[in-house]
Amino acid sequence: MQSIFHIHRAGLLCLAQCLLVLVSWGQAGQKALLTGPMVGHVSMRSAQLWVQTVGPSEVVAEYISMATGQDAAWIETSPVQTDALSGHTAHITLANLEPGTAYRVKLKLNGKAIDDVLEISTQVLWDYRMDPPAFSFVTGSCTFINETKYDRPGTPYGGGYEIFERMADEQPDMMLWLGDNIYLREVDFQSYEGFVHRYTHARQTPEMRRLLQTCPNYAIWDDHDFGPNDSDGSWVHADWSRESFEAFWSNPSYGLPEAPRCVSTAFRFVDMEFFLLDNRTYRVNHQNKTNAPQVLGQDQIDWLIQALQKSRAPYKFVCVGGQVLNDAAVYENVSQFPSERQQILERLEAEDIRGVVFLSGDRHTTELSEYTMGNGRKVYDLTVSPLTSRAAHAADEPNSFRVDGTYVEQRNYAKLSFDGPRKQRTCLVEIKSTEGEILWSKPLD
Repeated sequence: MQSIFHIHRAGLLCLAQCLLVLVSWGQAGQKALLTGPMVGHVSMRSAQLWVQTVGPSEVVAEYISMATGQDAAWIETSPVQTDALSGHTAHITLANLEPGTAYRVKLKLNGKAIDDVLEISTQVLWDYRMDPPAFSFVTGSCTFINETKYDRPGTPYGGGYEIFERMADEQPDMMLWLGDNIYLREVDFQSYEGFVHRYTHARQTPEMRRLLQTCPNYAIWDDHDFGPNDSDGSWVHADWSRESFEAFWSNPSYGLPEAPRCVSTAFRFVDMEFFLLDNRTYRVNHQNKTNAPQVLGQDQIDWLIQALQKSRAPYKFVCVGGQVLNDAAVYENVSQFPSERQQILERLEAEDIRGVVFLSGDRHTTELSEYTMGNGRKVYDLTVSPLTSRAAHAADEPNSFRVDGTYVEQRNYAKLSFDGPRKQRTCLVEIKSTEGEILWSKPLD
């Protein structure tokens, strides 16, 4: 049997070897980069960047306006130190930017530059000056990245990763991840390190790299990036869920004034507004008998209705993991929670809110649902799923509001394009295959 001394000595040797490796990483910035960089939230005056390093590292960004001369000085951000608590991730903010300006950005890890040079453009200050510019964004849900040793035996569940390359080819102004952006496995649930591993494994997908750098990336979560399948507010490690979500995404903010534990937020992009909801933190399963079932919870609903009523955006995109309009009470559709669904629709009508489009995922099929309120205003629910997970079958599901010709039962993504003058904005929805071929397109009223 080995003595404690020998075990301790072996441990010290291993530690010394690891330190030597870290030193060598520090000597070459590119080797110290594990995943990223990714562009996060971009406003008129700031931009967020995200990276993940191999080990503890100092991260600095340098940036310069592309409109300045070659002799202009680069601006350097304050250094950020990565550590194990955040999965060695870093969030860097480029501050004091000018609206409608393109910037060249490069990163340094431990004092060494990495190869990637990014180009980031701030949002345009168009209000009271001009018509809002045309723009587009891509979106989708359900990203399963295979990892054989931890996957269930049998046919791989994920595939078609080239879809991310086709999405990047669109040169979108924004990417919106609609939940189930990772699929936590049984091996991940029992430790925070498991959550970090799952995010890290997904971000190492080569085909995803260019999309993460092409445009700002925003995200909501659903059950598979929150916890076990169909998980709700009873999930005991919701703190790990939130900590890892915040570590690996760069949304504008997390939490609402009256619902601080959720990860909800909102932001404006050009003239459209986006409301990113949390359908897990306050969720009570619909099968509960003694607890009142709910998806969003009253505080989040009250905030949403108030924010939508205040919004003057031509289209108001409400992003939530599960389908809202589909009236088939199956799986995790909001129709399984009839009182909450009814309240939302009744209040949209009572407040006379126009231009509401729910963006949902979860179902591993795509479809557009359309509901006409009593006042004649239309509400849409665009479900886009899956990106790389296996497709499901729901064609026979009794969704009374499904728009004919919009059901898709294969891997796909959506591109939404906006054009036209300020008071006559148009929205074109295109659903595209893994190869980027148009499966259907439809303008929204």
